[in-house]
Order: sequence, then C-alpha cells, then structure tokens
Amino acid sequence: MKIICTKSNLVKGVSIVSKAVPSKTTMPILECILIDATTDVVKLTANDMELGIETSIDGDIVERGIIALNAKIFSEIVRKLPDSEVTIETESDNQALITCEKAKFSIAAQSGDDFSYLPAIESNDFITVSEFTLKEAIRQTIFSIADNDTNKMMTGELFEITENVLKVVSLDGHRISIRKIDLKDSYEPRKVIVPGKTLQEISKIIGGEAEAEVQISFTKNHIVFEFDRTVVVSRLIEGEYFRIDQMLSSDYETKVRVNKRELLDCIDRATLLIKEGDKKPIIIDIKDDAMQMMIKSQIGSMDEVILCTKDGKDLMIGFNPKFLIDALRVIDDEEVDLYFMNAKAPCFIKDEEQSYIYLILPVNFNAAV
Repeated sequence: MKIICTKSNLVKGVSIVSKAVPSKTTMPILECILIDATTDVVKLTANDMELGIETSIDGDIVERGIIALNAKIFSEIVRKLPDSEVTIETESDNQALITCEKAKFSIAAQSGDDFSYLPAIESNDFITVSEFTLKEAIRQTIFSIADNDTNKMMTGELFEITENVLKVVSLDGHRISIRKIDLKDSYEPRKVIVPGKTLQEISKIIGGEAEAEVQISFTKNHIVFEFDRTVVVSRLIEGEYFRIDQMLSSDYETKVRVNKRELLDCIDRATLLIKEGDKKPIIIDIKDDAMQMMIKSQIGSMDEVILCTKDGKDLMIGFNPKFLIDALRVIDDEEVDLYFMNAKAPCFIKDEEQSYIYLILPVNFNAAV
C-alpha cells in the first residue's frame, strides 16, 4: 500500500475516528486505526465493538492495500508532522513508513485483515435531520444522563419517533430532559436507547450546519449516523426505557414567568458559596411578583430578589442549583415558565409548545433554613 495526502486531511480524519478507539482493551487490534486503500477512496476506521467510526479523506492512492496502525502513536506522529504532503506506505506486512518532507517514521503495523470491520447495515429504515438540529438536541439533553453504570438505561438517551416528531429523552434519577424535534416526513413508530457516549462523540464530530443533513438508520441492535463523509455505527442499549409520560403532569398550583438570563445569573452567583461536592440547596421563596433566592453554606450566605410574573399560590421550595443551571443554560428563550405543585413535587420548565421540558426534583431544605 502507498498513499499520499495532505497533513490537514489526515489530521482531520484521524481525529474523527480516534473517538472510537478504546482507552483499555485486551485486543491490540482494537487499539489501531485501519487505513483502507483497497478501492478508489482512502478510508480510516476505528472500532471498539460498541462504537465504530469510518471516514473518507482525500488522497492519492499510488498502490492499493490495507493496514492497521496503533492509533495513539499514529495520531501523535501525524499531528507533529510539517504542514505538507504525507506519504504512508507499507515496507512489509508488519512495518509502515510515514514520510513528510525530511521526517521519516517507521512504525509497527498489523494486518488489516485482522481488524474488526463495522457491521454492514442496510439503511432502508432511516430518518433525516439537519446537523444543527441533532447537535442542538444532544446539547439540550445530554447533561442529564447518569455518569455511572448502576442503571445502564440512564447512561443512554431515548430516541422515540412518532409520525413526524422525534422525541429525545434523558434522565438520571433526579431530573428529566426532553426535547421534541419536528421532522420533514412521517415515519413508523420506533423507540431506541442510544448510548450517551455515542451522542457525545457525534456532537463533537458534526459541524452543526443547518443545511447539512444527517441520515439516522436503525436495526434491531444498532443505530447508524451518516453525515458528510463519515459513518458512525453504535450498539443500542437493550431493554425497555422508563415510562416518562407517567412522570409528567400539566397540573400546577404556581406558575412563574421570569427572565432566563437574570435567573441563571442569580443562581450562578449563589454557587460561588458552594464547595465542590457540597450539596447545599438554593431556596426559592416565591411571593407576589418576586422570587427571593437564598443560599447558606460554611463559606457564607447570599440573598437576592428577582422580579417575575406569578400565577397561583406563594411557594417556598429548594433545589440543587446545578440542576437548574444545567437546564437554563441550554434554553434559548428570553423568558422561561416554571410550574410548581408544592414544595415536594417536581418543578417543570417548559415552553407552551412543549418543544422542551425539564423536570427537576426538589430537595429538602429544612436543615438549611
């Protein structure tokens, strides 16, 4: 094999597929990036058996072939090469030569035949969304997945398709994030649970252009994202997702409309008094047309009042401030509506169309008052 391509093309391709290289594995071949020049296109692939990424780069194929190189060594070499043309060729079955201007590296290689290819998936069953829409949906929900494996379901997000609506849901036991996306066409009903890791990596790779499209295909065990010149294949999380609809309610005793930026800045200021790992709640006292925000910790206390429009009863309620901040940061509206039943029931932050819904459980604050 012998290929020639620019450093910039190589760096871009390597950085995309590197996201599917496992940090720990007992199979050395999975620590590699596959360079496939057996057709008319140079393809780079990485696969950790849960997540696989393949991308095509521009380059000249002088001699066709296929080879697997250690991802860590290969990517570090490529990044530090001069900004010029790079030649990669096989010296033998177990050595590869990387040349760029006066720099020459000879590194160990493995046979491409031993590599675990991405599963072949027919894309008959697919939906299409814009890169921008997908990136935004991930950004607006990913923060409320669980970060440990005690409940595998909570480490993923539900993708539920009903006619022309895609609903994306995440939860961690303390909060729920829901984002609804209008699709151009209607589709058969479908529910899948996509690993959070997959969505985080896709969010880093896709550009986010409104005009660029992502094709999302489904099989029984996999989900496939195709965009630009890249294919991402991920295993799905098996099982039945939580019954979210039973947790949602349209009833409320108190509704508050408030400027989002003012509310977010106020809570952000309050967190200055909380040490990392400290679980001090922010207490919100809603009376008439004002919200009094209070926090008390070993460092000190803060008390601030912001104006709001209230409908219903007065209420005093406590929350983990981080959960409020996470939700408010990803809402683009100038004003937000908060709905409450009582001091022990969840708060809902949602718009009238319910294109987004954030449910946050309150915390007991008696000891903090």
